[in-house]
Amino acid sequence: MKIYEQFPSFENDAFLLRPVIREDCDDLLKVYSDKNALPFFNSDNCDGDNFYYATKERMTDAIDFWQSAYEKQWFARWSIMDKSSEKVIGTIELCRRASEDAFNDAAILRIDVRSDYEKERVLSEICSLIIPPVFDLFDCLQVITKVPIYAVERTLAMQKAGFRKSEHLLIGKTGYAYDGYWRMEK
Repeated sequence: MKIYEQFPSFENDAFLLRPVIREDCDDLLKVYSDKNALPFFNSDNCDGDNFYYATKERMTDAIDFWQSAYEKQWFARWSIMDKSSEKVIGTIELCRRASEDAFNDAAILRIDVRSDYEKERVLSEICSLIIPPVFDLFDCLQVITKVPIYAVERTLAMQKAGFRKSEHLLIGKTGYAYDGYWRMEK
């Protein structure tokens, strides 16, 4: 997959998507300790991690793990920088999934943002940066993302980006079936 040959960055007038670095810790701590943002994070199939990090040490450990995961070709995680404030306001994670369910060989898109950025306009702009290259970077024919039923702004953004609610469940490593997935095909 091309993503593991070179880690690309993407930007428009509002946002810069670039690889996560340790220097993002303080900004990311504001994201991952934001209890109002937590319900929008997709922790399905993540071995019990709910992505709530309330200490600088825990946030640094997560960043180190994300960087190690990229080196092992498990997934890629970008920091989302708001260019107007020059602050990191969230992350994007993407990986390609191998499974025996309807989402085999799909790229899984996770977008985590601070609760004050959980807005249709912001999420749409972020999607406009990351969606176009996904199919090529991850050599896949579909992209899936979780959209909880209460995520009104996220629902609007995903519809605008071209995602449609899937009737299929994502079957996890332990056999647990997760719902709430939306799908876009190439």
